[in-house]
Amino acid sequence: MAPPPSTVLYILGKTSDGKTFRPSDWAERLAGVMSQFRPGGSHVGSHLGYSPWCTPSALQGVNCVILHPDLRDHDVMAWDFCVNFARDNGLQVLEQLAP
Repeated sequence: MAPPPSTVLYILGKTSDGKTFRPSDWAERLAGVMSQFRPGGSHVGSHLGYSPWCTPSALQGVNCVILHPDLRDHDVMAWDFCVNFARDNGLQVLEQLAP
């Protein structure tokens, strides 16, 4: 039996009323803070790249952060930090199948 497909969360840089979230580099900043959360844990130089579980991207021209559920499995507080960031700033969140 195949495992269920994995879903990821897209935190979009659009507020619930459709305004663009500022600053424009918010996705890179959030992903940078989360860079230490990665498979095998943080190591020397790991702050120089994004975690595969929290990456900045764009979806249809809108800056976003993609959260992989492995982040939640690894550290639920890190996952909650990202989800609460979206909620506290009124950002749109989409759940979709992992690419």
